[in-house]
Amino acid sequence: MITEFIRCVPKPEESLPYLMPCLAQRFGEKEILEPTEELRLSAVEMLTLTVEVCGKHLAPYLNEMISILQTGIVDPFPDVKRESCRCALNFAKCVPECFHMQAENLVKPLMLTIAHQHFRVRVSVIEATGAVIQHGSGKNVDDVLSHLAQRLFDDSPQVRKAVTAVVGDWLLHMRDRYSYFHKLIPLLLSSIDDEIPEIRLLAADLWRQVGAQWETENEDDIKDKMDFLVTPPPHYPQGVERPGLGCRELVVRNLGRLVPAITHDVTDWLVPTRVRTSQLLSVLLLHAEDHSTQHLQPLLATLYRACTDSEREVVSNCLAAAKLLGTFVPPPVFLKLLLEHVTTAYSSSHPWAPLMVLAAVLGGCSKPLLKPHLLQIANTLAQPDVCQEYQQIMYLEQLLACVDMQLHQCESDCGSVSLQLLQVLVTVQSLSTEQQLSEKALESVQLLCKVQGLDSVMKLYRQHMDQLLNWLSASVNTWSCYSPQRLQLHIIVTQSGPVIGEFLSQLMPLLHSCLQPDRDPEIRMSIFTMIAKLLLDANSTLDSQGHFRDESEKFLCDIVLPNLVWRAGRTAAAVRTSALSCLLALLHGGAITPGQLLCLDEKLSPQVLSALEEDSQMSRLLACRSLSAILGLIGTSLHHEALIKIYPELLKRLDDSNEEVRGVALQAVGLWLSSLPKNYNPELCTPHLQFLFQKLLLHLDDPDSSVQDQVLEILKKGSSVHPALLKTEAETVRDKQRSPLHCDQLLRHISSLPSETTADCPE
Repeated sequence: MITEFIRCVPKPEESLPYLMPCLAQRFGEKEILEPTEELRLSAVEMLTLTVEVCGKHLAPYLNEMISILQTGIVDPFPDVKRESCRCALNFAKCVPECFHMQAENLVKPLMLTIAHQHFRVRVSVIEATGAVIQHGSGKNVDDVLSHLAQRLFDDSPQVRKAVTAVVGDWLLHMRDRYSYFHKLIPLLLSSIDDEIPEIRLLAADLWRQVGAQWETENEDDIKDKMDFLVTPPPHYPQGVERPGLGCRELVVRNLGRLVPAITHDVTDWLVPTRVRTSQLLSVLLLHAEDHSTQHLQPLLATLYRACTDSEREVVSNCLAAAKLLGTFVPPPVFLKLLLEHVTTAYSSSHPWAPLMVLAAVLGGCSKPLLKPHLLQIANTLAQPDVCQEYQQIMYLEQLLACVDMQLHQCESDCGSVSLQLLQVLVTVQSLSTEQQLSEKALESVQLLCKVQGLDSVMKLYRQHMDQLLNWLSASVNTWSCYSPQRLQLHIIVTQSGPVIGEFLSQLMPLLHSCLQPDRDPEIRMSIFTMIAKLLLDANSTLDSQGHFRDESEKFLCDIVLPNLVWRAGRTAAAVRTSALSCLLALLHGGAITPGQLLCLDEKLSPQVLSALEEDSQMSRLLACRSLSAILGLIGTSLHHEALIKIYPELLKRLDDSNEEVRGVALQAVGLWLSSLPKNYNPELCTPHLQFLFQKLLLHLDDPDSSVQDQVLEILKKGSSVHPALLKTEAETVRDKQRSPLHCDQLLRHISSLPSETTADCPE
């Protein structure tokens, strides 16, 4: 009835002396006197109507209104909260001249309700807060800013939109807004990257209005800039609209206060806060343009911390901000700080952070500005303390990113720093433990070729091989098993293919130095393994120019043989095994001629025969194969005494514990028999052949049938050497064997030989 009365009478303000004290007593006390929610809602609705129709006549009842609103805003019933907020909003606009005296009393209840579970209540509270602060004394802005900032992360778009509208309104109309620009600007700019297009458009429109208004209010102060700074700077980001002068000036003048806050919030424990802060940083730098130079040090420190974030979106946003720094800050300025941080390991826990930021900054820099500094950047990246110090995958990835960015930004101009970039790429491949990263580095090597107009990686290596080998040789005397240089050498010699054969004059002294017996065993093992792979395909690698054969004797005498000398210990045994593998590859790869081998036999054979007694079955196997290779190459040319020294050692291996060693030893015995010259001296050979035949006939009855078959074939082939002697020995043991089958086959074979062959054989 009272509501209808207020709505209908011509002068409702005449009832205020009766109405307001009653409402204040009934609904403005701390304790709720009216238990019914619907009645409390009706009362607040009546009060809202009273504000609408009475307006300024309510000024004398300021205390009563505030007490009612204080209680209504924190009322348990959500609809009462919303209506109370609406009433407070209207009341603040109706009596602004006196409202400011009591406005701060509404701040606390509003902030208690701003996080209510109903989004409509939160929206109403935010709108009411906007009016309360707008028409208040201006002392309570700090009390509400943190609460509003939290609402920017609200799940409800309506709530975020309400915050955006309120903050924009404050920036446009609040009396003391200049004092709060540095606190309000981040809130409005944060909404420019909101996921909802409507909110983004609202924020952008309000921000344009704020900038235009500030520009008008400060026209005299920025007159020169308005007249002359109308064109965007060169190399401005494509597809990005440049903010107005007023907007840019607002950010520039407040950036000193904003950067510390950004630095603090970008490491907040809440992921949404870090994401929003990283987005805001890009927006601020886009506005600040070259003025960010004076804040470069703290900005870089902030970016270093942010790019180590576990949240991918934070890292992405910060790299976008770093790219803007590269766009607006002159290269001499950012390189002075960045390169220093790269070389001094700015963060011990995340040493790759400066490299990540450097790659992003280079991505934003223009080619003409970057070109004069390519040498400085490349020299820094190629420093051993930078490219060889860390083996973390993340560090190597960022090192590779810096190289790639230079190649993409400057292309053909990178020819002047091709050597340094290749050194970095070789190092990344050598230190990488992930196949994918190694492949990416190899792609970068191919890109380095492409930008220089080279059609193959071989040509790139030919261009720099001299410097690369000198680079490695400079430190070869200090290499240890932990040194990356041996891995770099592996990458260089394997990727360069036939090119390495053109630089043997530099490579051989390097190998000689690091393969001496007193050097680190692990280094020697790895390099011997590397050389073995190359020697197996010598014509396409070390001997591509036919020059390695001139070095092979020296290589064998000065490098391989000293490492075959017996020394105690498992490690020394492992080194001998790797040296044997290298020897075998040399013999099989064709990089040494039979004539050279024959000259070296007196030095080589004793070492190989000694290796037949190694504890390592792999060493024994390699030694047997090496003897087979030697016999195959120069067996028929060996002196009688040299041949006689070989077969007893091979016969011992027929009793080896390893079946593979036995098989290879048998093959070597067969080659030995084939190596006997046709004009051999029977008087000298018969005792040796008799001993040999007896041992072979013993294994003709071996428990392993495959060994029996192999021995039979060897005896058949060797029967032409001395058939009568072999026949006599076979007949002697025939009845002693478990099965005479193989003996009978052998005897039949001997009988089938031409009679002149048997007749010519000495008795």
